[in-house]
Amino acid sequence: MWIDSHAHLADALFDEDRDAVLQRVREAGGAGVVCIGESLASAARAREIAARHPGFVWWTAGVHPHDAAEYDPTRDAAALVQAMADGAVAVGECGLDYHYDHSPRPLQRRAFADQLAVAHQTGRPVVVHTRDAEDDSAAMIREAGTAGVRGVLHCYTGSVELATVGLEAGWHVSFSGIITFRKWVDDELLRLVPDDRLLIESDSPFLAPVPNRGKRNEPAWCAYTLGKLAEVRGTSTAFLGPLVAANTRRFLGLA
Repeated sequence: MWIDSHAHLADALFDEDRDAVLQRVREAGGAGVVCIGESLASAARAREIAARHPGFVWWTAGVHPHDAAEYDPTRDAAALVQAMADGAVAVGECGLDYHYDHSPRPLQRRAFADQLAVAHQTGRPVVVHTRDAEDDSAAMIREAGTAGVRGVLHCYTGSVELATVGLEAGWHVSFSGIITFRKWVDDELLRLVPDDRLLIESDSPFLAPVPNRGKRNEPAWCAYTLGKLAEVRGTSTAFLGPLVAANTRRFLGLA
C-alpha cells in the first residue's frame, strides 16, 4: 500500500470522473492521495474533495511560484494560516521557478518566504516546487530548516547537491513518473534519498509515467513510479510501498 503524496485532483480535467479515478487508486494498491491546493481557489476545491473522501484524500493550500505576482502578503498569508486551522495538512505547493519565470523572481522569493513563515507559525510542513533556481532554493531551505520548518522537494529532478541540502535540513524528497521516462539518467539521485525520507507522487494530471506517456496522468499510476524506484534501489515494491506510505503519514501527520 502506497500513498500519492502530490496530485492535482482539484484540476478540471478530473471533473468528469474523479470518483472513478480514486477507485482506481484503491484497485492499484494505493492507500490515499494528497490533493494539492496550488492556489487559494484550488485549495478550496481540494478541501471539498477531501471532505467527501475522509481518511483517503487530504488537502494542502499554497500559492504556486507561477502566481507569485498576484500574491498579496497580508490577505494570502492570513488565508493560508486559516487553511491550516481548517485542516490543510501542508503549506504549498510553493517555491521558486526560474525556468518559466511567469512571475518576477523577487516576487517569487517574497511569496516563498512568506509561506515558509506560515509553515513555521502553524507547525505544518511545506511542499516545495523548485526549478532552475538551485542557489536561491538552497539558501531558503537551509534557513527554513534551521528554524525547524519541515518540507518536501516535490517531483524532484534537480541536482544531487540541492537534494543533499534538503536532506541535511531534515526534509523529504518525492519522485514522480518522470523517473520512468527514457531521458531519465540520474539513478544516483534515486539511491541517494534514505528510506525514511522517500516519497512518491503522480503530480497528476501531468507527467504520466511510462507506459502511459501522453495520457492524462492518474494517481493510480504511481505504481509505475514505485516499480522503477524499487528496481533502481535494489528492493521490492512489497517493501517500498508500505515504506513510502508510512513516510507520507508521518511527514504530513495523517490519521
